[in-house]
Amino acid sequence: MLKQMLTKTVRSRFPMEVGAKVEGYTILEVTVVAHPILAEQRRGIYDYLVEVPPAVEKTRAPRAAAPAKGSFTRSTPDAMGSVIRRLPSK
Repeated sequence: MLKQMLTKTVRSRFPMEVGAKVEGYTILEVTVVAHPILAEQRRGIYDYLVEVPPAVEKTRAPRAAAPAKGSFTRSTPDAMGSVIRRLPSK
């Protein structure tokens, strides 16, 4: 049985090596997007290809069927046991 590896790219301004962890994932490959410029005190920009564990699919519970049209009625204030108050218009 072959294990399919899922990957994603993470961009960072910190240099790291292959095998290190970034955002909790293991780095597989490093690509330099922009080299650091020490004279201007700029950090480099790095793209890391990281291994991501496959997401677990959640099973959905079947939806309950909608009630048939006309099979329900609205509650009246007496049935709800409350009073409807009307606010005066401003």
